[in-house]
Amino acid sequence: MPNLKFSIPHKLTQDEALKRIQDAIAKAKAQNSGKVQDLQESWNGNVGTLSGSAMGHEASGTITVNPSDVAVDLALPAMAYFFKGTIEGKMSEFMAQLLA
Repeated sequence: MPNLKFSIPHKLTQDEALKRIQDAIAKAKAQNSGKVQDLQESWNGNVGTLSGSAMGHEASGTITVNPSDVAVDLALPAMAYFFKGTIEGKMSEFMAQLLA
């Protein structure tokens, strides 16, 4: 599985950044319930663990909300290797807007 690791800086409080990330995940779960199966989310303080599958392919990872950035570490299915750059770009852009 290819790993996707990146971080997005922010100037929010850590609590506000965490709230925005959690709200975005909840919204994504609701909007994509027909496309993503078994999307699991758990939080231990500022570290969230996610897992789920789409089209029979599983992905999992962590999101760590730090005081000045949000770090993402995802294990993607092998088929996503060729799209790794595109996925990272879209996710980075979305999170930068979310945390602006």
